[in-house]
Amino acid sequence: MSLVNVLILGAILFAIGVVGIFLNRRNVIIVLMAIELMLLAVNMNFIAFSHFLGDAAGQIFVFFILTVAAAESAIGLAILVVLFRSLETVNAEELDSLKG
Repeated sequence: MSLVNVLILGAILFAIGVVGIFLNRRNVIIVLMAIELMLLAVNMNFIAFSHFLGDAAGQIFVFFILTVAAAESAIGLAILVVLFRSLETVNAEELDSLKG
């Protein structure tokens, strides 16, 4: 596979994530999954450039990004579980009752 093919695939995955956010702003779980898809597309581009340039720094950077993303996902899902238990919904429009 050439670099262009991987970058096109990464751009398509990133675009799917952006479309997922804009088409479905109601369900917070789907929005979080779309954000994770965008992050994984960026990581794939990091790895592609790292492989193309022959430098391992991009691949090492991806490991740090994946570690932070795993922690972010765990915290986000924990917050959603607490919100679902208290409000019995994951609809983003109903979560505005938590404002000040």
